[in-house]
Amino acid sequence: MTSADTAPRPAGPHAAPALWVMALACACQFMVILDSSIVNLALPSIREELGFTPTGLAWVVNGYLLTFAGFMLPGGRAADLFGPRRMLVAGLVLFSAPSLAGGLAAAPQVLVAARAVQGVGAALMAPATLAVINTSFAEPNARARAFGAWSAAGGLGGMAGAIAGGAITTGLSWRWVFLINVPIGAALIVVAVTTLAGMRTGRRESLDLAGAVTGTAGLAALVYGVMQTADHGWTSARAAGPVVAGLLLLVVFTVVEARLATRPMMPLRLFRVRGVAVGDGMLLLFGAIPIAMWYFTSLFLQNVLGHSALRAGLEQTPAAVTFLVIARWAAPLLPRIGVRSLVLTGGACFVAGFGWLAQAHAGGGYLTGVLGPTLLVATGIGLTFPTLMAAATADVAEGDAGIVGGLATTASQVGGSIGLAVLATAAGARTASEAGGSPSPEALASGHDLVFLIAAGLGLVIASGGMLLPRHRRDRR
Repeated sequence: MTSADTAPRPAGPHAAPALWVMALACACQFMVILDSSIVNLALPSIREELGFTPTGLAWVVNGYLLTFAGFMLPGGRAADLFGPRRMLVAGLVLFSAPSLAGGLAAAPQVLVAARAVQGVGAALMAPATLAVINTSFAEPNARARAFGAWSAAGGLGGMAGAIAGGAITTGLSWRWVFLINVPIGAALIVVAVTTLAGMRTGRRESLDLAGAVTGTAGLAALVYGVMQTADHGWTSARAAGPVVAGLLLLVVFTVVEARLATRPMMPLRLFRVRGVAVGDGMLLLFGAIPIAMWYFTSLFLQNVLGHSALRAGLEQTPAAVTFLVIARWAAPLLPRIGVRSLVLTGGACFVAGFGWLAQAHAGGGYLTGVLGPTLLVATGIGLTFPTLMAAATADVAEGDAGIVGGLATTASQVGGSIGLAVLATAAGARTASEAGGSPSPEALASGHDLVFLIAAGLGLVIASGGMLLPRHRRDRR
């Protein structure tokens, strides 16, 4: 009898009402994404009150993102071994308690440390929410709707963070950007404990420590090195050193998982499932698409068209609303028409939308050059992201739901980090080559045009690669 056979299991389908389970998963995903963006507009106030240096201030954001990406894989496996309910509750505790410490911080070091621990909590929460969805919704239509809602909740968190951060900082204090997580987190802990009471508690296996250490260190080093490219360039020792070290550690991690670990944290057999292998690859590429859309379009509106930050945020709202609507609308289509059609359509939206954006220039207008293409790209994101997440986490045993959720989320996060660095480097090089001294709006527009053309190319690759995904999702046995 295997350890999996001895694991406690519910007598039947999970007793918790489906609506409560989906609402809990969406609320946790909303918090995770919200906290990666809500702090941005509070940074000037934080720097003034706590005395951060410019370099140190970046770690209020980077400290969270680094541990979030680095601990995702062990967080996903822990959900399988100890149960998604336990890991979701543990993640909420590790997310909420540091929020209190960060909100009360009197020194820069305390706030950065609190943000780093918050990232660990987020890394436990994100894959646990996916495991909760995968193990609570067996029927394909219901699971597709849950994934659509989960994806929309993340998008809503990103949009809300951009708006709420400024409003809270202006109306109350930057400290409430963190303190607001405490009562919300406490309420979600109560909901998780009661709603998921019937969910299985995991299986009797120990965590693969060698895999956890090498995988976490490798991902953290890789993401850290990529973060350094913005200030020091790709060829500098500060960037190249951590990137190379991270890649070497990931090679060691692969060897450990394939040859040395008796119960590997990330069983390589999972990559024999076509949806997992291709879906994660597509998510890695897809990670750059939202960056090109939200980050560089915002810069274009402000630096090229001369709009204020507030106006630029409002001008991106139609696209954000479009994404939310499409993500929910696409979910019922997934079981009926399959992942290939949705990914192909989404990729076509990326090619058309970014190709249209690449025609924008310094003398253009918002309505003719930005609104239309951003609505197209947002439609593509709404079709593609929940579909790829569903494909990358389907067709696996319930006991592997946590790790495949961690893999999918890690692929998207790491793809976004690398995508931001690559696109920023490309834009900077093009702008510098066309600007004699201080960059003109025309030179900046040229740099952004290159970013949008690269993103259009990525859209074409995603559309083509999506044809390698399974035609239809299958129910797990």
